[in-house]
Amino acid sequence: MPELPDITIYLEALDRFVVGQTLQNVTVRSPFVLRTFDPEITACNNRKVKSVSRIGKRIVWELDDDLWIVFHLMITGRFHWKNVGTKPTRKVDLAGFVFDDGTLMLTEVGSKKRASIHVHRGRDQLAEHDRGGLDLFECSLQDFHERLQRRNRTLKKALIDPQLFDGIGNAYSDEILHDAKLSPVQWTTRLNDEQVGRLFESVHRVLTDWIDRLRAENGERFPEKVTAFHKQMAVHGKYGEPCPVCDAPVQRIVSADREFNYCPGCQTKGRILKDRSLSRLLKDDWPDSVDDL
Repeated sequence: MPELPDITIYLEALDRFVVGQTLQNVTVRSPFVLRTFDPEITACNNRKVKSVSRIGKRIVWELDDDLWIVFHLMITGRFHWKNVGTKPTRKVDLAGFVFDDGTLMLTEVGSKKRASIHVHRGRDQLAEHDRGGLDLFECSLQDFHERLQRRNRTLKKALIDPQLFDGIGNAYSDEILHDAKLSPVQWTTRLNDEQVGRLFESVHRVLTDWIDRLRAENGERFPEKVTAFHKQMAVHGKYGEPCPVCDAPVQRIVSADREFNYCPGCQTKGRILKDRSLSRLLKDDWPDSVDDL
């Protein structure tokens, strides 16, 4: 799922490509993607895009006549900038937004169609999309600490909870926890002040660093290859590879349809964390430490 650094790069590109332009026509190829019916999406035709912004991981367009389009890309939804006249014809094409200079295509790969488009009239209707997460670039350390301790849960689950924090998902939470040298299963209410401060600094450092990297990578082009996996990442998607800090093999925990990665050397004092499936199957054969591997 595109997270805060990816959404930031999308917004900056959309600001260059579509803000100030007139949306000539919208073609919806897959009806399921449109989750509202009043106003109809055709009401957006021939309306100028005034601004783009975000609510959490959702991208918001403000149009003339107090019209608003809210995009939620979910897991595999992506934007692509196409040549003038391109129409949504492929299986992965959900909708096309036609402008003078080109067509913005909304696509989604995979059989589970989760991406969505909402059309609203009036800013007040945007409130339904706000999950209440804290803006990590505007909050204080005290605010951050208070959110962490609202409920006793693991750090991994706390960081990706959109009701607690704004814009962090599976990929960057792995990188943040590795940078902070904290276990993903550490309980939030058991963190001391030094650990909370370290985590707060890592949140800003990791997110800022990746926004800068993605800006440099894309330049003035439209970002066409938004992905949760990058070669420069320390642990996310690096199962079995050596940690760039301590050379310990990166480990993973698989839970439902999500996998998260961590370094036992940097984050868990050499301990291999158990999951709910493979560790139960292996029982006594499950390795307890890096040395056992």
